[in-house]
Amino acid sequence: MNFNKPYNDLKTHLKKRYGELVYRIPIAAGFTCPNRDGTKGTRGCIYCDSTGSGFSVDDEKNIKEQVEERKATLKKRGINKFIAYFQAMSNTYAPINKLESLYSSVLNDDVIALDVSTRPDLAPEDVLNLLEVYKNRVDVMIEFGLQTSNKTTLKMLNRRHEVNDFIDAVIRAKNHKLEVIAHVIVNLPWDSVEDVIETSKLLSSLNVDGVKIHSLYIVENTPLGHMFKNNRVSVCTLEEYIERVIIFLEYLSPEIVIHRLASDPPREGTLFGNWGRSKIEILNKIHSKMKVKKSYQGKKFNYLNR
Repeated sequence: MNFNKPYNDLKTHLKKRYGELVYRIPIAAGFTCPNRDGTKGTRGCIYCDSTGSGFSVDDEKNIKEQVEERKATLKKRGINKFIAYFQAMSNTYAPINKLESLYSSVLNDDVIALDVSTRPDLAPEDVLNLLEVYKNRVDVMIEFGLQTSNKTTLKMLNRRHEVNDFIDAVIRAKNHKLEVIAHVIVNLPWDSVEDVIETSKLLSSLNVDGVKIHSLYIVENTPLGHMFKNNRVSVCTLEEYIERVIIFLEYLSPEIVIHRLASDPPREGTLFGNWGRSKIEILNKIHSKMKVKKSYQGKKFNYLNR
């Protein structure tokens, strides 16, 4: 546990692990998603915009340009080690030879880890085998979007996968000795505080290595955007979000690395994001509230018999 923060934060974890600061470089590699191309659906998840949650990436540039330009900027700040992060859309959704070509193209001496974000129903054994091979060169992480353990909410979100898909993917990825990171949204309108606790317990029970948390964004030209504009869905207050984050952390295993507690919403077309606050403002509020409450990650982690 980082004694400067009441949770096991990523920055401290990476510096301890590699001996220096390490930054992710987000990449848009031109993938799509089975929930968009007609395989499972065409609308996508109700909150997902056209970038597939890759709005921090300039997808008009090729992979090499994306990586090298970002490296150049970070090296001016004294950062010399990087994680190649395939972020936008479903980054295991392609033939295995194409995946091998794309992943290999970003690995060089200053890239110390490969990080691949995808859906839990897109982790076939041949992909996991390929990722395991890369462990001979770099550390390998795979990120699965869960969002919630509430199956009814998953249907509302049009995720088109089940909780059991996530459980199966995590277990098999861990069998391949991959680091597993889970994505969750703790203030989904259809989730209760009890759902937030159950999601935290599920991730702890599965021994995931990391978790990314953020609030619900609502953007134009999405089903959720239409629902929001027609007053068919509402978002909780910032204070409620902070409480949910703290409760989630209290039930979470202290061994799990917190990759994110808040992030910036899309740059364009945002109908709702972060209550009009910056990411750092929200982080500071979470830290302050945890200090006042004498709260910390794992405070209520007492429910596993191991």
